[in-house]
This record gives sequence, C-alpha cells and structure tokens, in this order.
Amino acid sequence: MRLTVLGKSPSWQDADGACSGYLIEDGETSVLLDCGNGVFSKLRRYRDYTRIDAVVLSHLHADHFLDLVPFSYALTYAPRQQPVAVDRWPGTDCPACPQLIAPRGARDTFRRVVGAWGNEDLIENAFNLCEYDPAECPTVGSLSFRFQTVPHFTETFAVCVQSANGGGRLVYGADSRPTEELVQFAHGCDLLLVEATLPRPERTGERGHLTPREAGEHGRDAGAKRVVITHISDELDELWAKDQAAQGFGAPVEVAREGAVYSL
Repeated sequence: MRLTVLGKSPSWQDADGACSGYLIEDGETSVLLDCGNGVFSKLRRYRDYTRIDAVVLSHLHADHFLDLVPFSYALTYAPRQQPVAVDRWPGTDCPACPQLIAPRGARDTFRRVVGAWGNEDLIENAFNLCEYDPAECPTVGSLSFRFQTVPHFTETFAVCVQSANGGGRLVYGADSRPTEELVQFAHGCDLLLVEATLPRPERTGERGHLTPREAGEHGRDAGAKRVVITHISDELDELWAKDQAAQGFGAPVEVAREGAVYSL
C-alpha cells in the first residue's frame, strides 16, 4: 500500500498548495482519501482521474470535499467521457463513475453547494454515491476501511485503511480536538497521519483541532510506529512544528509535504 500526499493545507491553501487529499494505491486499486480545494489538479500529476476507484470522505467540511466539483465536471464533460468520438478520444459506452463513500447527509450537502449555481445533482450523477454508516466496513478492491467518530465542529470520522494484500495499517485522524477515541482507534498502527493545525490551543469556544505537540502525544499514546503531521499551514515554521510533535511523540516525526510518498 502506498500513500501519496496531494494536499496537506488546513482550511486555507498554502501558496501553490491544496487542502486535504491523499492518494492511496494498492496493486490495481486506487482510492482518494478526502478531496479538498486544489486536490483535483494535484491528483492529475500522479493518476489518471478516470482510473480512481473511489473517493472516501472523512467529513463534510469544504476543505475536505470541495474539489469534488471540478472532479465531477471532468467526469461529466471531459472528451474521453463522451459516448461519441471527440478529437482523439474514440467515445465510450462505459464512462468512469467512481464510488463516492461519504458520511450521512452528503447528498443534501452537495446539492446545497452545487445548486447555488448549477445542476444540484452534478456530484451524485458523476459518482456512485454511497452514504456510509460508521459501523460499516466498506471495501474497494483490495482495500478495506473502518471509521471512528472523532470530535470536531461537524460529524467527523477518523479512517483506518488496510490491504488484503498484507502490509501495514494506516490511520488518518481527519480533524479533531484531543480525544481518547483516536488514540484507541489508532492503537499499534504502522502510520498515523494526524492533523496539527494550531500553534496553540483555542483560547475560547469549542475546540476542533490539535497542536503539533498534541498530535505527537496522540501518536505516542496510540503506540503508533510512525507519525506524519498534516493539515498544517506553510505560515507555521515547519522545524518548530516538527520539534513540537517529536517532543510529544518521543521520537522523530515527519511533516507532510505535497508529493511525499509513504509505503506500508
């Protein structure tokens, strides 16, 4: 199983960057985990978008799903997707229609967003949309997925990914405030991809994110073999964030970079 970072920004993009998006490849199977703003163009550097088997979403915040819109336009209007020959494309009776595995309420959310300017059913027509129950364990090709609720500003799920071909276990923490649920869910994982958005805890109001040190501490408490911090702005000093996370983890950590590849 191979993980490629397509976007690691928080809710605002780094310069020339993208928000949350991770390409997971395992043999002939390819899955996009989250699809935030800027991710679709990054995906095209590494994979033909018509050969993505599924998109799996952790939650319904824009920085984790917004590039489903250009992805859907491509699946709907790209020359290669048409039933008749267009330029060098021969036409097809079987246009690509990836699975879209999303939290409950996704259809209504997508319709509100896209319906503001166009056909509200754009996304559900381009993809095979399935709203998952978090107790379910869907499979896509050789990959299986499990979900764990984590506390955020909207219903959000950490995601565990495993391959039927063997190899390690990947846990993606999505977005959350400090939580024992993520520690237990990630117990003993081979790679914990965990957000580290905040330079310091919020002073007021409900918490929704982790600091780099807290991210490292979650990895330590989970007994993760490897920690990669993500969802972090280029306006934070990378060396500072890396040092803070390493102090929490008790061992070296890595900061996600676009294009970085991790093998499990």
